[in-house]
Amino acid sequence: MKRVIAAVALTLLSITACAEDAGSTPEYQAGTHYQVLPAPVPTRDAEKIEVTEVFWYGCGHCFNFEPVVHQWAKQLPDDVYVDQSPAIWGSINFKDKPLDWGNPMAIHARAYFTAQALGVLDEVHTPIFKALNVEKKKLASADELAELFAAHGVDKDTFIRTYASFGITSQTQRAYSRVLAYKITGTPELIVNGKYRVSGRMAGSQANMLKVAEFLIAKERMSN
Repeated sequence: MKRVIAAVALTLLSITACAEDAGSTPEYQAGTHYQVLPAPVPTRDAEKIEVTEVFWYGCGHCFNFEPVVHQWAKQLPDDVYVDQSPAIWGSINFKDKPLDWGNPMAIHARAYFTAQALGVLDEVHTPIFKALNVEKKKLASADELAELFAAHGVDKDTFIRTYASFGITSQTQRAYSRVLAYKITGTPELIVNGKYRVSGRMAGSQANMLKVAEFLIAKERMSN
């Protein structure tokens, strides 16, 4: 009789555990730890899962986050890649306004795309961060940026010509459009596969931003 009672108790315990499992709350929830974008934003490679780091060179939090996310990116599986998109906005309300080309954020975004075009992003990326956040420079003009690039082997005239080119203008405009589509409210933020926005405020910390991103990467992988 004792064996029967024990077996029944074990069965009831298993049923209860299964019921709790079935109704358990996911580790991270939409609206609490991350936001679902109202409309998906196209990614660069539809065959893989994209994580976009939205940053601004003048943001101290981005400066601290940069080496962390860079190291994290190295450990991601082959079906995931990390992209970057410089943040640009014109007002604290993040309204859909025409891009102000004199905005320091637009100037710094142009610097990022210029570095990419000239093949020196690895050389100048951290120095730009340090100039703004450690050395407290403004880097608010093409001439100031040309000096920094020259210190890393880029001819000033070549920099100015590239910086002012139609191609860099177009890339910067697209970056502004992405920020509007991503509904960015600050920096740094992560966009997972053009569908989910992860901020430090919602995730709780920069370390948690990466954990939430990993959760969403797994979610995307399961849906494909």
